[in-house]
Amino acid sequence: MPTIVVEVMPKAELLDPQGKAVAGALGRLGKTTFSGVRVGKRFEITVDGAVTDAVLAEVQELADTVLSNSVIEDVVGIHVAEEAAAAAGN
Repeated sequence: MPTIVVEVMPKAELLDPQGKAVAGALGRLGKTTFSGVRVGKRFEITVDGAVTDAVLAEVQELADTVLSNSVIEDVVGIHVAEEAAAAAGN
C-alpha cells in the first residue's frame, strides 16, 4: 500500500522554542558546526488503492485544515514515499 508523507514546519518568521532547545543541546555536546535547528512534524498516511490526483488533493486539504495550524505552520511538502523494498534496492 502506498504511503503519502506530509511535512509541516513552523513559519520561518516565528520563534521555534523546540528548535532552540535542540540547537542549545548540540552546542553543549560540542557540535559547533550547526548554527540553528528548526523542528517540524512528519505525517505518514497509508492509502488503500492507488494514489490519484484526487487522493493527493484530499491529502492537501487535510494537511491545510487538520494536520497543520495555518497561523503558525506551513505545509512544506507532500509526496508519495518510495516503497520500502525499492528503497532497500530489492
